[in-house]
Amino acid sequence: MSRLSLAVPANVLALGAVSLVTDVSSEMVTAVLPFYLVLSLGLSPLAFGLVDGLFLGVTAVVRLAGAHLADRLQRPKLVAGLGYALSAACRLGLPAAGGSAALIGAVVAADRTGKGLRTAPRDALITLSADPGRLGQAFGVHRAMDTAGAFLGPLVAFAVLGVSGAYDAVFVVSFAVAVLGVLIFVLYVRDRREAAPPPASIRPALALLAEPRFRRLCLTACGLGLVTVSDAFVYLLVQHNAGLATEHLPLLPLGTAAAYLLLAVPLGRLADRVGRGPMFVLGHLALVAVYGVLAASGPFWVVLPLLGLFYAATDGVLMAAAGPLLPPGLRTSGLALLQTGQAVARMVSSILYGAAWAAFGPVPGLVAMGVGVVACLSLRKVVR
Repeated sequence: MSRLSLAVPANVLALGAVSLVTDVSSEMVTAVLPFYLVLSLGLSPLAFGLVDGLFLGVTAVVRLAGAHLADRLQRPKLVAGLGYALSAACRLGLPAAGGSAALIGAVVAADRTGKGLRTAPRDALITLSADPGRLGQAFGVHRAMDTAGAFLGPLVAFAVLGVSGAYDAVFVVSFAVAVLGVLIFVLYVRDRREAAPPPASIRPALALLAEPRFRRLCLTACGLGLVTVSDAFVYLLVQHNAGLATEHLPLLPLGTAAAYLLLAVPLGRLADRVGRGPMFVLGHLALVAVYGVLAASGPFWVVLPLLGLFYAATDGVLMAAAGPLLPPGLRTSGLALLQTGQAVARMVSSILYGAAWAAFGPVPGLVAMGVGVVACLSLRKVVR
């Protein structure tokens, strides 16, 4: 690990530390929110799909605007910092919302607005801080540190629930951890600027879609996003199939996070050597396997690491593939364009899957999603 840390710029490690702490905070909430909404408040699968779709898709409202602001000011750190601070403040909004699903949805929307502001500038800082030939490794290290937080978050939530027995306590502790992440970001992350004139409007970012390779990348990400069942539904299906006790539900993301943590760096480095396209395909084949095991009511200890493999082989790999395609001065906006399309597609997917579950049960929707993934991978060449 010491040799690896020497090969990874300090700014990437600092961003990884911020993501680690922030993910402890966010995953504390993510680990309990589906079960709080469905099992405590009694939301139907369709209603939960609407809230989950909001959770996934509201970032699209601000992502492009935030990225354009970062490019315009040449201050990605400033915009990302605002996003981290907004999400931290939202942690206190959850206990204030009480049992109102509408108010919880509003808080979730604000939290996702913060995520929308920070994600593209953060990833742009990574691409500006690392050598282009080692972007897969750099994103792998960042995503591994991020996932370490995702691993710890459910454990902290489980411990807080065990001591207090109250969801509100989880939300308050999550706020305190998020504030720590903001402090680390302010103190240790360095801004990076590009020697390029700032864009006067958002039109140059939209014009990036005229470039064939980048357009193909965006279309592929959007198509696959439409057939990606959200993690929240995966965990609800695991609970549905296995009949796990409620107090153990926050621990389900640990299996996913552990696999992601172990695989993110080696798969990122492998993608740099053998190609990001084959790695991207491998990750989505793992997703198809997740759907198959869930549809067959197979063991959850198979589902969780397969889901981790899916993320390790696709998340950072997609950003590493996109970074070199983007011109100076539009890097943040280009990444935001790609991420926005993917977020909107996943929002639609969550709503559609929730409706399919409510109408036909969970299995037909899984089968349709799996067929869709295979079709997307076979119809066009994907990430290079």
